[in-house]
Amino acid sequence: MTALNDLVRPGRYPRSSRYDPAWLVGLDMGPNPLWLLENLVRDLDLRPGMRVLDLGSGKGATSVFLAREFGVDVVAADWWIPAEDAAAVFAEAGVGDRVTAVRAEAHALPFEADSFDAIVSVDAFEYFGTADSYLPCLAHFLRPGGQLGVATPGMTREIRDLGMIPPHIKRVVGWEAIAWHTAQWWRFQWEITELVDVTSARLQEDAWRDWLLWARACAEHQPDGEEANRPVIDMLIEDRGEYLSFALVTARKR
Repeated sequence: MTALNDLVRPGRYPRSSRYDPAWLVGLDMGPNPLWLLENLVRDLDLRPGMRVLDLGSGKGATSVFLAREFGVDVVAADWWIPAEDAAAVFAEAGVGDRVTAVRAEAHALPFEADSFDAIVSVDAFEYFGTADSYLPCLAHFLRPGGQLGVATPGMTREIRDLGMIPPHIKRVVGWEAIAWHTAQWWRFQWEITELVDVTSARLQEDAWRDWLLWARACAEHQPDGEEANRPVIDMLIEDRGEYLSFALVTARKR
């Protein structure tokens, strides 16, 4: 149970540490989602009764966290997970009355304009949010003054500046790493639109260590976990934070 025990860290993540790590690993669709979210919301102002879109919500851990910890009403939107599967997770967690599951693709969201007080995305934005045209599309659904918060795999230096994908990263994720950016890249990408004011753009402290703890827990407690996670573990150990991180970016709609 050593690897799972390492996912309980009340000194660093007091809110997340109240959640069963086996439950979290069972809902895995990306590294340490609650740690990322708990870190991200430090730069957001979430209040009870707000309507929040959890974009790329996966199997639902982040939506449960948002509803429980902040008393917000959540719309959990994901393309890969059937809505009925996510809804079962929410019902079991006791938040079925505050979280609505929707199966939706990020470029065809079925919502009205100005319909959310906040939009958050954890472990997902790299798949759909890097295009120049995406922020204007997404901001359409935020009310004026609404908040946007993203936690996405990041880099300490831009791959385009390096002129290559570092070999230990390329072996594991291939060309997908070109969607991993520095915090400052995200700041420029959002601010240049003049649609939002960026309130924070930073790299998560010791992100590679958090990611490594998650990968080791998944390796130990998932079917075929060692085979699936060993390449990631080796990548993180070789990198040791030289390039790999997570970018945490927040903004308000003008």
